[in-house]
Amino acid sequence: MSWAYVDGWEDDSETIREARTRAAELGCTPVGRPAASLLRLLAASLNAQAVVEVGTGAGVSGAALLSGMTSAGVLTSIDIEAEHQRVARETFTALGYDHVHTRLIAGRALDVLPRLSDAAYDIVFVDGDKTEYPAILAQAKRLLRVGGLAIFDNILWSGRVADESDQEADTNAIRALNEKIATDERVDLAMTPVADGVTLARV
Repeated sequence: MSWAYVDGWEDDSETIREARTRAAELGCTPVGRPAASLLRLLAASLNAQAVVEVGTGAGVSGAALLSGMTSAGVLTSIDIEAEHQRVARETFTALGYDHVHTRLIAGRALDVLPRLSDAAYDIVFVDGDKTEYPAILAQAKRLLRVGGLAIFDNILWSGRVADESDQEADTNAIRALNEKIATDERVDLAMTPVADGVTLARV
């Protein structure tokens, strides 16, 4: 009941409601409203000007990040599905974010991230292939400026991470990420139960 209250506390705009509908049609799951609100707040708190997103989807999380970024901010969003990015582009355009503020790159995250500049980003938000999470952490630490945030979504994986009998590849990869972050002296860590779990790692 409490989670239902939180989820319904802040309503989506018509554009974001449409993006959520289109995400379902595409077969991708957008961040929930509480997670979107958290992304917006974190971007605003950091005065974020440069953000990397892994997992564009239909543009719901990207829109949340953009709404918290500075007016000169640029979102670089990576997704292996070009069709997802086409829909996301329509979402961003409808919200008033043009090509100056959004850079969409179609490709596998671990192929694209190494081409991005060191220490040039305020936030790296990750909501893509879970099996890539541990490797993406290493890239995120390289990409982030001092004080920047790596944000990983679905860190609880619908409760499966806590179930030791679940040995699926996705679940084990998230566990591996959690262990890596917990023992990394370079980062400050907070694991939150927001939505499906969000881990924040400050470099």
